[in-house]
Amino acid sequence: MHTTPHTLEGWLRHCEQIHPVGIDMGLERVREVAHRMALKFNCPVITVAGTNGKGSTCAMLEAVALQAGYRTGVYTSPHLVHFQERCRVHGEIVGPADLLPHFEAVEKARTQGGDEVSLTYFEFTTLAILRLMSHSLLDVAILEVGLGGRLDATNVIDADCAIITSIDIDHVEFLGPDRESIGREKAGIMRTGRPAIVSDPMAPQSVVDHAREIGADLWRVGHDFNVGGDKQQWNWAGRGRRYAGLAYPALRGANQLVNAAGVLAAFEALRDKLPVTAQAVRNGMAMVDLPGRFQIVPGQPTLVLDVAHNPHSVAALTANLDAMGYYPVTHAVFGAMVDKDLGPMIGKIGPLVDRWYFTSLPTPRALSGAELQQKWNAVHMVAGGRKDVSSSVYPDPLVALQAAVEAADPADRIVVFGSFYTVGGVLVNGIPRLNAKHLGA
Repeated sequence: MHTTPHTLEGWLRHCEQIHPVGIDMGLERVREVAHRMALKFNCPVITVAGTNGKGSTCAMLEAVALQAGYRTGVYTSPHLVHFQERCRVHGEIVGPADLLPHFEAVEKARTQGGDEVSLTYFEFTTLAILRLMSHSLLDVAILEVGLGGRLDATNVIDADCAIITSIDIDHVEFLGPDRESIGREKAGIMRTGRPAIVSDPMAPQSVVDHAREIGADLWRVGHDFNVGGDKQQWNWAGRGRRYAGLAYPALRGANQLVNAAGVLAAFEALRDKLPVTAQAVRNGMAMVDLPGRFQIVPGQPTLVLDVAHNPHSVAALTANLDAMGYYPVTHAVFGAMVDKDLGPMIGKIGPLVDRWYFTSLPTPRALSGAELQQKWNAVHMVAGGRKDVSSSVYPDPLVALQAAVEAADPADRIVVFGSFYTVGGVLVNGIPRLNAKHLGA
């Protein structure tokens, strides 16, 4: 009989060891353990799926609900630096100690009566966090789907409202090779007779079809709700309600308006269960904060942090960088997983980058810095890239960032992007405040 872990680190190590594979699609095992735990929520639950924009959508839902006076619970993944970042209650990250009794409860249910159920790391940790949230006397629970939707561990909960953000090609080995098949997986979080908000302006037909097949209450951008605006402000109109003269969300980047529009549709759809005032909407959107989403850290040089790690999000990052104005040199620290579609990513952002710093990451699922450099070389040569672009390789993101700072002039900018491990790697000691050597120093 193994001893029960007494720390969060111990539990996480345990979770890594009990299942032979990291990702094992299917809900039977999770559902069985959830059933043994009698897991249920006594408040409205909003589930958020999509390829990009999930974390931002959850943060906006949370910010508006907090401003409306509700006690919120949020589950998101992955984390940037510390595991406990995955769960926030009433706007605060939970403490590691708060999670321990819930890990114990999952383990007890999983091994109950000698009939052991094998759970992956993600399934085990999801159940622990869901249990913590279900015991936290919440007014609303906000759950970010980990991967796909239909077979994701979060889908054991019947949500009162489903939101599907933008859909793009990612995780093809699990979700399928095109937007239609990926859309079908994401649509699995919808429920009959309940609101399903689709904020992707070009939603795959499979999402719309699935909503109709099961009789979900489908809210589509451009059909059931609309957004408009100018440089100063934006407005939203949905079924029977309008918001005019809204300040742009505090999260930067043009893509955030798509996410914000879906958030307002969700609150409108849940109006009878979770009413919010126009003032709560205004304040929440103005105050929302999420690290690593086109996060600009002022300094010399300027630092930009972004977890863009697929072609769609890198295209958004590129547009946002372009809109920042002129910088003499752009340095890019980049690390990514093995399964990423690197060609289009490098092709999109390549013209803006003058110096690349490729980094290895502390996970077997990542490409090494040297492998990234090789792939970049191949894309760069084929595209007939600029001759004056340099590249170098580093063992981890912090070392890569230090090299970029040493090479940069104060007026330059450094962009750290790619995997959560890349951005998290430069945040391990807090937000870096850059101060490059001044010219002639």
